[in-house]
Amino acid sequence: MSLRRRLVLTLAPLFIIALVGADIANYVSLKSFLVGNADTQLKTEHPLVEQYLLSGSASVSDGGPGGRPGDTASVNVPNGTYAAIVTTSGTVVSGLSHVFESANAQSTASPVLPANLHSGTEQNPNIIDAEGTGGVGHYRVLVDTVEFAVNSGDLLVMAVPVDDVFATLSQLVLLEILTTAGITLVVLLATWLVVRRGLRPLERMGVAARSAATDLSQRVEPATASTEVGRLGLAINAMLGQLETAFAERAANEQRLRHFVSDASHELRTPLTSMRGYAELLRRNPVMSEEDVLLATRRIEEETRRMGILVDDLLLLARLDQGRPLERVPVDLVAIIMDACADARVADPARVVTPRINAPVTVVGDDLRLRQVVTNIVRNALVHTPTGTPLEVTLGLQDMTAVIEVVDHGPGIRPDHAQRIFERFHRADPARSGDQGGSGLGLSIAAAVVAAHGGRIDVGATPGGGATFRIELPATSAAVPEPHAATPGAEASDRPAA
Repeated sequence: MSLRRRLVLTLAPLFIIALVGADIANYVSLKSFLVGNADTQLKTEHPLVEQYLLSGSASVSDGGPGGRPGDTASVNVPNGTYAAIVTTSGTVVSGLSHVFESANAQSTASPVLPANLHSGTEQNPNIIDAEGTGGVGHYRVLVDTVEFAVNSGDLLVMAVPVDDVFATLSQLVLLEILTTAGITLVVLLATWLVVRRGLRPLERMGVAARSAATDLSQRVEPATASTEVGRLGLAINAMLGQLETAFAERAANEQRLRHFVSDASHELRTPLTSMRGYAELLRRNPVMSEEDVLLATRRIEEETRRMGILVDDLLLLARLDQGRPLERVPVDLVAIIMDACADARVADPARVVTPRINAPVTVVGDDLRLRQVVTNIVRNALVHTPTGTPLEVTLGLQDMTAVIEVVDHGPGIRPDHAQRIFERFHRADPARSGDQGGSGLGLSIAAAVVAAHGGRIDVGATPGGGATFRIELPATSAAVPEPHAATPGAEASDRPAA
């Protein structure tokens, strides 16, 4: 069953029940009010009616309702009121009954009294309902003892016709039935239309959601915070946006993985091809000179070492991608900077490499991997800038963030390569061989290690020309470091650069 039908079938009975309840309450309230007025009149006028009946013969013509001519008692009762003195069995005492009618009118109407009558108390006389005769259908009858009775135990019976009350109530019932039926039909139709109009946006959302199964760029309407349906639209759009982002990231990751596997295969194929060539050369020429044998053996060892470094780099990246925890110990960044600069001066004695320590900083992390980060970036500058180009490595502290900058004054990096410089196996010069430019994993490893430490790394232009690599790491303290001697840095691979 549809939501629209369930809402209508749920709301309509509730409304009808409430409307019928209101009709019943109105009926009961009006009946109580009208009957209460008749009862009040009976209680108020019955002493005067009793006096009127006992003052003389009730058969003398009236001067109108309200008393006989010359009587001092003024009786104010409705037209057609019946009054009589009766015995406990209901027999009218002779001559003591009267019907209060307008002038020149005669009526034979009287109530049909029960066989056994009994009176109430003085403060609360007995009032009953009775049917009537002579054209009157219903009476409201008061039964009370007679103070100056003809016989002991005689009762006063005073009956007020209430046909007009029941006629009014019948008209009320008819009016309520017609009104309830009309209002119910109008409300059912209005509820159906309102629910249909209110659920129409949900139907559009359903269509858009089905379309999103093949096109995640689809969005539902309405999507506003002013209505419940609009807020649902916002939630669905947010979910679709997250799904679109997740699928785009998955596609991008798959694409990167394919490129990574392809590049890794290519990088590994080069040393393997070289090793296979020298091995076949040794196998096919068993009478080679000792010098040629040593050359082939040395080249096989070199390619093996190169392939080992590449495999180690790939394993490191795989561990970082898996989120494996690194060593977490206090690391003195001053020692890392000084050692990296010392290694650079040894590797290129003709180059001026200047360390600038603006603030001694300690971080919590993996000492070996952080050394590898700085060493990779410094070696990248040595490889991709002309010989003799000065190089500065600075260390500072900004708002509890350790900042390391490696500044060179070479040709710089083109903007299109700067956006991809930290991608794996990316080279600014694809023609450069692995021996000349490395495998293209150095900066990828640096970026992955920095990210694993909760930091960030980026590259920008150096004023006046060159490239500046900036590393930011969460710092734990700024303390004066102990003197450190320059030590060889960790072995690193190359980075791409323009």
